[in-house]
Amino acid sequence: MMMYLTKVSLWDIVKKQFRFKLKSFRGMFTSLMILQVMALLFSLGGEGGGGGGSDTFSYDMKNYSGNIIIAFMMIWAFISAIVVTTQAYRFDDYAFVSNRLSSHLANILFLGWASVIGGVTFVLASQSLKLAIFFLKDREFIVSQHLTVLQMAEGAAATILYLFLFTAIGYLVGMLVQRSKVFMIIIPGLLFGSLFLNVFLASESTFVIDIGQIFVRETSFLLFVLKVLLASAFAYGISAWVSNSLEVRK
Repeated sequence: MMMYLTKVSLWDIVKKQFRFKLKSFRGMFTSLMILQVMALLFSLGGEGGGGGGSDTFSYDMKNYSGNIIIAFMMIWAFISAIVVTTQAYRFDDYAFVSNRLSSHLANILFLGWASVIGGVTFVLASQSLKLAIFFLKDREFIVSQHLTVLQMAEGAAATILYLFLFTAIGYLVGMLVQRSKVFMIIIPGLLFGSLFLNVFLASESTFVIDIGQIFVRETSFLLFVLKVLLASAFAYGISAWVSNSLEVRK
């Protein structure tokens, strides 16, 4: 009697886990929509401006942008990645014939897809903000920056990359916390400690800001893409290395 064994490829396992995560984390996309609505409402108040005038007239000026929206989405990406690393969700992967590599690949694929959804919906949310301002401020003089299709595409791509970078950072933080709860104290301590130190020294920059400038000040889009992908790969790689020391489910 002959027995035939079907060899399951790594990619097949990753695809099954990815589809499973899409169903399991549907609430994550619901929270994204809610946060975007909240960010839109906050953005309607403007982000600063100025004013002036003379004896015959006066004027007030307000600036509107999608900065608040993207800030909310970065927080969403960071927290969502941490949620993916929690023990309960990691144990869900044991429903499949899998290993740590397939689990990490499925998580990265899912977080990458979530970043794409976030980037596309950001473009829609920013355009919704523009329309809301036009309708709500119909009696005011409005100067709007008109973007070409290429500029909108580049903006969406940049947003996707930023979100993916924040998922990588969140994934690393989540894995470190799963490795040892002491990181729940160390990481915020380092972050807020650097902020207080810079305030004490009257410095305009912090460690976090200096790191961020590596990406924000990049003028070449190709170099920006390369920097984000390398930084994300490094963070995910460290996360995979840290996860090797986590306990195995009995």
